[in-house]
Formats: sequence, structure tokens, C-alpha cells
Amino acid sequence: MRKSHPVRRVVLATAATVSGVVLLLSLKPASDPAAASAAGAAPPVSAAGQESPQGGARAGSGTVTGDAEQTQYGAVQVRLTVSAGKITKAEAVQAPKGGLSDQKTQLAVPRLNQAAVAAQSARIDTVSGATYTSDGYKKSLQSALDKMKPAASGSAGSASGSSGSASGPAGSAQARTVTGQAAQTQYGPVQVRITVSAGKITKAEAVQAPKGGLSDQKTQLAIPKLNQEAVAAGSADIDAVSGATYTSTGYRQSLQSALDQAGG
Repeated sequence: MRKSHPVRRVVLATAATVSGVVLLLSLKPASDPAAASAAGAAPPVSAAGQESPQGGARAGSGTVTGDAEQTQYGAVQVRLTVSAGKITKAEAVQAPKGGLSDQKTQLAVPRLNQAAVAAQSARIDTVSGATYTSDGYKKSLQSALDKMKPAASGSAGSASGSSGSASGPAGSAQARTVTGQAAQTQYGPVQVRITVSAGKITKAEAVQAPKGGLSDQKTQLAIPKLNQEAVAAGSADIDAVSGATYTSTGYRQSLQSALDQAGG
């Protein structure tokens, strides 16, 4: 039998060692955690984390601007920021300016903004010393709220599907105006027009009121308060304004006439 040569054994052992090293080097990149992270496994997670909160912020959000309401000292106009059907911010884009009005606006508007967000409605208190600005603010705020309702009713109708037989007529009459009969008073006629939405008074205004001499002053004092009370009460059961009893009585009579035409 032939014996293996020692040199041949060394050469074979060396070749086997080199082959093993080459094989290990070729397999290392696939099992290296650093290489796996560099290949892009992490970025999709961070991208998804960014998209979710952005989408949530955009869903159901927007701004609504109410009508500009004229007051004795200038126009008041309110803009709302809405998210998921709730008021998150209120601001006056117009407010009385000049002279004493600047001081009253600076006093009243921040409080009214805060009250609107807290109440989520136009039923907020008048700021003492800024009655006209407060009344104009509340009217414009109610106007902005009214503009929010059609979108909300539309989405509710699509969700209710075939169960909307009762809501259909209400949706078609989402906001309508009704004018009451003119009520004669000792100083002139009073006639009230109301805007009705979903069975509630959303706006009240006097299309006729006593004029001339002292009547002008009483009308300017009484009508804004009566309008506000009509919306707040949702009925003609409102208090008379002190010093304007005849105007108040005529207002309530015409308001009741308008409510009767609107079906109560």
C-alpha cells in the first residue's frame, strides 16, 4: 500500500480551510442586522406614523364665516374653526373700531370668543358695557352655526339610508323664513321675521318697528334684546324690555303669529 505524502496532506488541508473562509464571508451580509436595517425595513414604519395623525387632523375640520352683522358702532363678523363637528376656535374678523369702540372691542371680543367655544352655541352672555358688540357677535355666530348644519344633516342623511322618511322634509326645509303679521302699537307697527331650522328659531329680526323721535331710541334699545330672547327661548314667551313696553308687546304678538305659521 502506498503512503500519502506529507506535503500533499498539508496542501489539501490548506485548500479546505480557504474554501470554508470564503463560504463564511459570502454568507455574512445576509445575516448582518445592520445590513437589514440599511436595506429599508424601518422607514415604512416611520412613514405610516406620520400619515395617521395628519389624516386625523384634516378629517372633519375647516373654517366657517358667519354673516357680517351691522351694529350702531360698526359691523361684527365671526369666523369659526370646526373639527369633528365642534367649535375649536372662534374669532371676530370684523369688530367696531375707532375711539371708545377700540377699548370695548378689546374688552368684549376675547371673552365672547372664549364663551362661544365653551358653549358650542350662540347662547352666550352679553359682555357688560359692550351690548351692541355682543349682540352683533351672537348674531354672526348663529349665522356661522347655521352654515355648519347643512353639511352635518347631509352626512346624517347618508348614514340613515332608508330610515329618512321623516328627516327628508326637514332636510328640504333646513332653513326657512316666516314673517308674522304686523302688530299695531301706540307708536307704530311691529312685525317680526324668523328663520327656522330643524324646528328651532335660529334668527329673529324686526322688519317693522316704531320710528321717529323718542321711538328711534327705544327701538334701538329694545329690538336687539327681543331678537336675542326669541332665539334663546324658542317661543314668544319672552320678557318685555323695560322702557319699551308697547314695542315689546307688539313684538311678541307678531312673533307668535310667525310661530303659528311655522307650525309652532
